[in-house]
Amino acid sequence: MKKYNVRGSVLGFEDTINIEIHEIDELFSTMQDMDNKDISFTIINPYMLREYSFDLPTDIKVILGINETSNVSVYNIVIIQKPLEDSTINFLAPIIINNDNNKVAQAVLDSKRHPDFGMSETIKSFKEQ
Repeated sequence: MKKYNVRGSVLGFEDTINIEIHEIDELFSTMQDMDNKDISFTIINPYMLREYSFDLPTDIKVILGINETSNVSVYNIVIIQKPLEDSTINFLAPIIINNDNNKVAQAVLDSKRHPDFGMSETIKSFKEQ
């Protein structure tokens, strides 16, 4: 379990300031609001599913203190469904973590610049590839 300070905000959860991340396995983790235990997100390691690269927005680099040598992790929020394969992933709003200073922010990517990334892609769409 690692603790982080949110910079900027998580979309729709502007009051979430301190989080902890619990790794479930190499694909899934949970992101828990430390000040409100009722708020929790399932997050996924996108690199286990697909090629996922993008230019990090400058404002995110600045608020997280990211440079060329920073140890950065990227996750995406998952909306869990039953069955699990129907769960959807938002690839246009990645969670960016600077592991060097324990700061986290959510980036919002331009869908025109990243037409291959969707807001609600199912897990099963990657299993079938």
